[in-house]
Amino acid sequence: MDTIYALATAPGKAGVAVIRVSGPQAKTVCYSLSNTDKLDRKARLKKLHDRDSGVIDHALVLGFQGPNSFTGEDVVEFHTHGGPAVISLLLEELALFPECRIAEPGEFTWRAFSNGQLDLAQVEGLADLINAETEQQRRSALTVSSGEYSRFIETLNGSLLKVCALLEASIDFPEEEIPDTLLSDALKKVEAAIAIMENEIAGYKISERLQDGFEVAIVGPPNSGKSTLMNRLIGREIAITSDISGTTRDILEARMDLNGIPVTFFDTAGIRETCDEIEKIGIDRAISRANSADVRVFLCDPNDIYALDKSEQDFVFVPKDDTEKYSQSGISGLTGFGVDRLKDSLSKYFSTQLARASKSTKFRHISLLKVGLKALESARIKLVDGSQDIELIAEDVNLALSQLASILGKKDVEAVLGEIFSSFCIGK
Repeated sequence: MDTIYALATAPGKAGVAVIRVSGPQAKTVCYSLSNTDKLDRKARLKKLHDRDSGVIDHALVLGFQGPNSFTGEDVVEFHTHGGPAVISLLLEELALFPECRIAEPGEFTWRAFSNGQLDLAQVEGLADLINAETEQQRRSALTVSSGEYSRFIETLNGSLLKVCALLEASIDFPEEEIPDTLLSDALKKVEAAIAIMENEIAGYKISERLQDGFEVAIVGPPNSGKSTLMNRLIGREIAITSDISGTTRDILEARMDLNGIPVTFFDTAGIRETCDEIEKIGIDRAISRANSADVRVFLCDPNDIYALDKSEQDFVFVPKDDTEKYSQSGISGLTGFGVDRLKDSLSKYFSTQLARASKSTKFRHISLLKVGLKALESARIKLVDGSQDIELIAEDVNLALSQLASILGKKDVEAVLGEIFSSFCIGK
């Protein structure tokens, strides 16, 4: 296997750059450049020399001996100054070593997966951790990348393996009468697994929202201060504001971090009866977008009959309350009155929703769980009916087990590997 190397930090000027090397030649590279061959996790300040004994830089050299490293191979990291010239010269020097080459995108993580350092779910969590923009996204990604989600799947897997053991015991003694307690125990475990899978699938929509962001539509009649409120929420001028009704005709959107929760706000066209064809298109879009949003913020009198039906999770405010006449129900994008109250209310609501999120963060996970769930439901029907076709029940349970194995990358995952690893940068 080739030894690979790459810049592991962002390109460009920086205080420090990290160049990572992994593979069988890592120790040789380390000795040639820094005159040390110790890969013992102890950082050493060394001069890095090129082949002509010229000094490249003073750097911290940190070694990890396989399999106790990220990739499971011998790894060495050079922590140099982050100037482009230093980085370029060191990478050029590494290219001169035989059997060494620049790493492909995600190849360090691929080797960690191939060497059993990470399972596929952890790889996906690591990708999410790198891309996390908010605190809640970071926490969710860390749960997966640290192996907590994998342990959850392994526990579920272990329970179903016990079911297989019970069924196999029946198959091994076909001449004996199958004890009722054996099949009833299998049924209890199958039903418990079904409940867990159903809960995971039901909570995926919330998990998906954590990744993509909750959606909040600001709706109301024309000239009700929607664009002004949008600008106040985001903290910059993204929407044109005017006293002229119907200024906003298309949907404007902006994403923000709301107390660690990703939220996308939508400023929509004022909803009213109109003969203007262009404005009518904007109103139709506004209604459609508002209906698909997680939450709507209505800017109108609470007693008004409105074109959109309000639901429990929607918020209704009296708009343009610049004089703070309505202490609890008023809001003003111009003065900021009520805006913090709106943010707090939205934050509390979304936090409540996140408590129902599943541990599964990828559609791939849910798709596999759905197949496994269908198989277990088939097994449950047979067990409830008192079926003596134990082989068929065992086949259902084994199908569910194979789906759990695929989540962790232990079976039938070749088709998705390329897509997952292509999302990583070269140094990871």
